Parts: sequence; C-alpha cells; structure tokens
Amino acid sequence: GKVKLYNNQVFVADNIKEVIPEFLLLLKGVIDCPDLPLNVSRSFLQNDRDVSKISKHIVKKVADKLKSLYKNERENYEKFWDDIQVFIKFGCLKDESFYDKVKDSILFKTINSQYITLNDYLENCKEKHENKVFYVSNEEQQSQYIKLFKDYGLDAVILDSTIDNHFISMIEFKNQGVHFNRIDADLSDILKDNDNENNKEIKTDIENLFKDVIGDRINNYSVESLKSEDTPAIILISEQSRRMAEMRSQFAGMDFGMSFEEEKTLVINNNSSIVKKLVSLKDDESKKEQVSLICNQIVDIALLSNKELDSKQLDEFIKRNNQLMSMVISL
Repeated sequence: GKVKLYNNQVFVADNIKEVIPEFLLLLKGVIDCPDLPLNVSRSFLQNDRDVSKISKHIVKKVADKLKSLYKNERENYEKFWDDIQVFIKFGCLKDESFYDKVKDSILFKTINSQYITLNDYLENCKEKHENKVFYVSNEEQQSQYIKLFKDYGLDAVILDSTIDNHFISMIEFKNQGVHFNRIDADLSDILKDNDNENNKEIKTDIENLFKDVIGDRINNYSVESLKSEDTPAIILISEQSRRMAEMRSQFAGMDFGMSFEEEKTLVINNNSSIVKKLVSLKDDESKKEQVSLICNQIVDIALLSNKELDSKQLDEFIKRNNQLMSMVISL
C-alpha cells in the first residue's frame, strides 16, 4: 500500500512511519493536512505534536472503521479477515490503544470454518473447558487431534501465522485467567471416560508394559480411558515447553544459558482393543517379540501423526512395519 501526504495539495512524502504506523502501511490513499509540516526530517517529525495527533487520529479512524464493518457488514468482514488479520494483530502488539479499540472485533477462524470472537468462543465452551482456548497451528500436522475434537463436539481456533505466538501471549496477559493450549497439549475431560477401580489396575499394567519396552524414548507416560477406541495412543506436547522451544528457534544464535526441549507425553488409550490385547499377551514369552514390535509401532504412529519422527526413527519404523507384515503373511 501507499499513503501519500499533502499540505494544502502540495506533496510532502509517502509512507512516513511517524505519521502512518507500520501496521497500516497496507492502506492506500491520500491525506491532505494543513497542519502537516513541509519539513519531513525524521528528527522533526518525531518531536512534532501535530504529527503525533495526526498519527493517533489515523489509527482511531481505522479502528472505528473496523468496528463498523464488524457490526454492520459482518459477512463481508469475515470474507477479508484472513487477508488483514496479520496486520491487525501486529497493530495490537505495537499499539495498546489500537488493541483496546478493536479487541471486540478480532475474529478467530475455527476448525468448523466459522469466524467468532474470543468472547464467543469462551461462552460457547464454558461448560466443557472454562477459560481454556484450544488452538491449531498446523491443520495437516494436527489432523488426528482435529478429528478427535470434531467427533466429540469440541471446537478449536486456527492460529497458523508466525505472529500468533506473540499475539496469544498478549491476549493471555490482557485477559487474566484465559489460557491458550494447542490442541495436542492437553486432553479435554469430554474426551475421557470415567474410570473405575478395575481400570486403575489395568492402567498400571499398561504403563509398566510400555515403559519396559519403550524405555526413555518418551519423557512421560500417561494412561487414559479415551472415549474413542480407534486410537491406541496420542502424543501431547507441553504448551509451556513448546512455546519456550519455539521462542529459542525464533532467536537462533542467542545463548539463553539453558536448553528448551519440548516435553512430550505418550497418552495410551486403555479402551483401545489393540492395547487390551497387548496387555493380555504381556506374560506370554512366545509373543514377546510381537508385543515389543507393536508397542514400538504404536509409539511411532503417534509420533508420526504429529510429524515428530526423525530420519533414523522413520527407518526403524519402516523396518518394524516390514517385520510385522512378514509375521502376518506367515500366519
């Protein structure tokens, strides 16, 4: 975009950031202002009160227009939201007064292709997970979790731009008590079945089985009774550790004095028929190799669903897969 500045129809300059904030440089237009100085040296502009007033007025006019579009032309507003959202989020991070003006007009696209505000989302989901916002950063990579959410009537918002990490941190700061969790960072209680006493003993057996076979490949283990029987296991990645790891990657080359690795938890589904069968065979010495192969395959498939396998692990996965197919054929 380009905004040309005039003083009584005399061209002064264009795209001066002291007058037009960086996040509004996508705008196109003309501003003719008799109070705008013809002297456009940077030091002069930075200290000129009229220039500061003009800049604030422009920001206010843009914010008012966005609010008007949201209120009166919601359908059109949603159509071009994807194109302007990065600039609006950048503006919110750069200018607190701009955020205060437009915060109720900020939209979030959901996994069900709807556009809603933060307040809408929190209100819709308060019975299922109060003050917790689940989000997706990569629809393809997190497709397994999206399917799980959709199957049980849960919703999540899509936050897939580079600026979103900083933006949600600001939202959390501004809205104390509200927390954003990526869809693979936590399990909503609605996805779980209620446990009984028998399940607790089975869970211990399952956890011990996987720990013995997998060892320290995964940081943490958890056994849950998921309502879906189709998924033997999923990987959860700690929201806090992942944000720290992402921050470190964004500031590559800087020494933070410590390492930040994503803390992964393998959640094993004790309602899965595959997992139940493995537990029933755990003491059968003749099936020990098969049990080990399948346990490792379950872990790798969970990691693969989240694109967490490196090249060496992928080679091992393919090798085990071939072994399993050979066993099936020989039956």
